[in-house]
Amino acid sequence: MSTTAELLKGAAELFPDEVVTEAHVRHLDLPSGAGRFALITLDNGFDHTKPTTFGPASLARLGLALDQVEKEAAAGDIVGVGITGKPFIFAVGADLKGVEQVKEHADALAIAKGGHDVFKRLSELAVPTFAYYNGAAMGGGVEVGLHCAYRTVSRAVPAFSLPEVFLGLVPGWGGCALLPNLIGAEKAISVIVENSLNQNRQLKGQQVHDLGIADAIFEGADFLERSLIWTAQVLKGEITVERPAVDRGEAWDQAVAKGRLLADSKVHGAAPAAYRALDIIAAAKDGDLQKGYDAEDRALADLIMGGELRAGIYAFNLVQKRGKRPAGAPDKSLARPVTKVGVVGAGLMASQLALLFLRRLEVPVVLTDIDQERVDKGVGYVHAELDKLLGKGRINQDQANRLKGLVTGVLDKAEGFSDADFVIEAVFEEIGVKQQVFAEVEAVVPAHAILATNTSSLSVSEMASQLKHPERVVGFHFFNPVAILPLLEIVRGERTDDASLATAFAVAKKLRKTAVLVKDAPAFVVNRVLTRFMGEIQNVIDEGTPVAVAEKAVEPLGLPMSPLVLLELVGPAIGLHVSETLHRAFPDRFTVSPGLQAVVAAGKRGFYVYDSGKPELDPEVVALLRQGDSVLTEEQVRGRVLDAVAQEIGLMLAEGVVAEAQDIDLCLITGAGWPFHLGGITPYLDREGVSERVNGRRFLEPGVASVPV
Repeated sequence: MSTTAELLKGAAELFPDEVVTEAHVRHLDLPSGAGRFALITLDNGFDHTKPTTFGPASLARLGLALDQVEKEAAAGDIVGVGITGKPFIFAVGADLKGVEQVKEHADALAIAKGGHDVFKRLSELAVPTFAYYNGAAMGGGVEVGLHCAYRTVSRAVPAFSLPEVFLGLVPGWGGCALLPNLIGAEKAISVIVENSLNQNRQLKGQQVHDLGIADAIFEGADFLERSLIWTAQVLKGEITVERPAVDRGEAWDQAVAKGRLLADSKVHGAAPAAYRALDIIAAAKDGDLQKGYDAEDRALADLIMGGELRAGIYAFNLVQKRGKRPAGAPDKSLARPVTKVGVVGAGLMASQLALLFLRRLEVPVVLTDIDQERVDKGVGYVHAELDKLLGKGRINQDQANRLKGLVTGVLDKAEGFSDADFVIEAVFEEIGVKQQVFAEVEAVVPAHAILATNTSSLSVSEMASQLKHPERVVGFHFFNPVAILPLLEIVRGERTDDASLATAFAVAKKLRKTAVLVKDAPAFVVNRVLTRFMGEIQNVIDEGTPVAVAEKAVEPLGLPMSPLVLLELVGPAIGLHVSETLHRAFPDRFTVSPGLQAVVAAGKRGFYVYDSGKPELDPEVVALLRQGDSVLTEEQVRGRVLDAVAQEIGLMLAEGVVAEAQDIDLCLITGAGWPFHLGGITPYLDREGVSERVNGRRFLEPGVASVPV
């Protein structure tokens, strides 16, 4: 049987580029004469911008620190051991860069066992152990603390989570076994499964304490000092930590059952991680921790060797790395400063844009529209949203007053835009209207001002074609709701110059958006892929397949909502408009659904009614549909939809709509909520063999978003 050291040495050879986390041991005398104490500090030698992680060599370093304190504890030289992190960071879990390199199940098992073997030594020491969560803690960072007898947390902790299920793993170094035995199954499932499946929701320090994960909470300024005073009081018996008894009866089983329903509603059985985590939590009910650790080892190894994790890491890297360095963006030194923003339109979308520019750029923002009532309504919306932020404590009264003072509305574009550096239009989606608006704006703005359009599908080049300076027109396509969805498709028209484009990217960065450079092609990226996807669903419904079958057919993709619920969110009229635009551009592939036309003509907001609290097909909509007699199975529907999407993406890449398949995935993840466990869409199409069937080749090289060969 291999020792932990041998396991970790073998695993470390797979990760030659690991940023190694050292485990520094220092000794101090606790307050009030409580005794000599060993404090382990996890630190990779970088500041907080490079968080501390655990790769095999890092685990080995922690093992060496534990060798030392183990001897000291056995000899009676110390009364306790604490573990904490460098400033602002406790530890953020496993080194995922290394996980990508693993090709063999045995190596994956070594990583799982190595983590367990090191961490559980904390619970086996001859003296009490303490974890001091001083900063961000995720994954293995949370788990190393769970192996300690006591935990404190800083109120300043901004992010605390077990995000493994989000990426396609399970908390495999003790999380699934220890957390439910500490705080009960229901709360543990909330942290491990529910938060992960809700876009990797993070806990703050106060929530960590309220859940019972930490025994005490202290302010950030003197957190470690206060934690050590508290530690001394615990060791002297002046404080007794009491934790509520965990309900190991029916409540445990009910929590697991509820967790399975939640997983079904989020991923529809399409990704295994949540279910594996729930299986381990279910088995942890009897408190046998070693049995739980063994189950975690098996699950971790299986999932590391599965496609969903590789797709999850690929998606994570797209958002964290590619999303921050957009492919094809011009040199940022070409960007011009933006000191005032104009917004043409004062409807809901325009008002959301005004609020975003105001909050992120903190420069004057002026709205215009065709009458004073609309202008007042737009400014009023921004004021009301600022009041909501004030009420939630997101901004203070001074900030609210200052931001309100920066937003104004006027009818006269010359008055409003004569000194604007960046003007964005969000008016009716009709090319003639947009051209007229830009002609009016160009006549009054300074020569350097950027003219941006929030069009979702129209040609940016055509919009600029009648202007004296088409080179300063750029597509700036946001997704609704603007405050929540990160994607910003930046569209280069035929004559857009580098300075205008660079300015657009600089503004996007200040807006904290994920910007992707897109060619001026019909509907750009997200709307083109989604319209082809939705169009095929509507086609099979029009041909005769029942709505329920068509909807259920794509459940295995684990999308955040069904196609027709998404259509309801977008708005059937907008969906119809985009499909008509694409039908004009590509009539052989994009259809205009008679069923959707009928729904829009009848003024219906969607296919469903919610009278019973859950979606049911609207009988009035059913009466509008004129279906044929061709009925497909779920599998046939799914095949048709995926083939259509694979064909469309292949054509988009051939046209150069974006630089690479990675940009399509980044757009779908950040603009349409496409699941991380799919890696967007192209890894899924590769994994299912659809890419090769339709296009004759994979979208991504083997080993990218998949297990290396």
